[in-house]
Amino acid sequence: MKIEEVQSTTKSARVASHSHIKGLGLKDNGDAEQIAAGLVGQEKAREAAGIVVDLIKSKKMAGRALLMAGAPGTGKTAVALAIAQELGPKVPFCPMVGSEVYSCEVKKTEILISNCRKAIGLRLKETKEVYEGEVTELSPEEKPDPAGYGKTVTGVLIGLKTTKGTKTLKLAPSIYEGLQREKVNTGDVIYIEANSGAVKRVGRSDTYATEFDLEAEEYVPVPKGDVHKKKEVVQDITLHDLDMANAKPQGGQDLASVMEQFKKQRKTEVTDKLRGEINKVVNRYIDQGVAELIPGVLFIDEVHMLDIECFTYLNRALESPLSPIIVMATNRGICTIRGTDIVSPHGIPVDLLDRLVIIRTLPYAIDEIMQVVSIRAQTEKLNVEDEALELLGEIGANTSLRYVVQLLTPANILAKTNGRDSIAREDVEEIDSMFFDAKSSAKLLAEQADKYIS
Repeated sequence: MKIEEVQSTTKSARVASHSHIKGLGLKDNGDAEQIAAGLVGQEKAREAAGIVVDLIKSKKMAGRALLMAGAPGTGKTAVALAIAQELGPKVPFCPMVGSEVYSCEVKKTEILISNCRKAIGLRLKETKEVYEGEVTELSPEEKPDPAGYGKTVTGVLIGLKTTKGTKTLKLAPSIYEGLQREKVNTGDVIYIEANSGAVKRVGRSDTYATEFDLEAEEYVPVPKGDVHKKKEVVQDITLHDLDMANAKPQGGQDLASVMEQFKKQRKTEVTDKLRGEINKVVNRYIDQGVAELIPGVLFIDEVHMLDIECFTYLNRALESPLSPIIVMATNRGICTIRGTDIVSPHGIPVDLLDRLVIIRTLPYAIDEIMQVVSIRAQTEKLNVEDEALELLGEIGANTSLRYVVQLLTPANILAKTNGRDSIAREDVEEIDSMFFDAKSSAKLLAEQADKYIS
């Protein structure tokens, strides 16, 4: 089996409510600053997360798991996303929610294993022979089609120029098709892989650049060195990318084959046999020094939503040689494990809890709530007066941080309606009187229980 160049299927995680998180906000000695990188308070949790980041970077955390436990609205997801920011884009980070595993099309364990493999990166380092340069000549060789339908291309002559010299190549018809797909013309800078014949258009040669300030074309310099050279190519992919690339059925290009692919269900399960074959190839590449394994992070939010079968699978996944770092988050206390009658801390089986290191997140104080609201206001480009900020802090202490953050935008609309550019105390008071938080709503339900259907 050959590991081919595959397109990455990794999605960029964008969470609007945590867009202000830029990192863990730690000093060089590992201590947490009170307010830094969009985070406020939770110093112990952030310092512990900093140690986890160091372990992940040194590749000593693979096959281990971390649990973020705390009451709702105490910053568990924020700390987990801060870990992702600290690791950077080169380390895979795959976020999911516990309820994602329940699907009508594929098994629960299939969704878990595909997310696990999305969180395991592979850095391929390959030295390829390439022909690189600016196209000076492009002339296809044609001959009449024996069937009498026009002409067929039997080859193509292409001239490539670098700063060191020029070379003319005679290429196969299949490479000419690649040149057409890339829309290569004279004056373009391209490179052709010697082994596979793959063609890549880099851009237009800067010798053709004009005096215009704005161009639709991307201009690149003429390559240096010889036309024929060896080039090191580094590619970052995940094991899930390899699974998907090799699981796709290699159907024909005719209309019947294309229509048949549309009829098939969108989600397909990758067999254990195929994954086993891919793992063998990956291990061989690692032993040869061609590839480097990069264990990433699988973040499972609301982990108590998983059932006993999923937890059993996670036990096995943590013991696997190819395992990511699993970070979980839950806001549950002592509750029933889904799918059983067993009561356990956080709704997680005791045998899995024994494998976890647990980070606690604590409720925010009034001044910390005010700081978080202030940061959110800056992120959303809202002006809040000091008195309004103090009132929001008091409301947050009695209700929740999430509730007061959600009051910001409605209060801003009310302020603009009243002809003000900044949110005043009376705007917050009026908006708070319009909406109910979870505690107030529950109290009202208890008082008026006879008026509701239950």
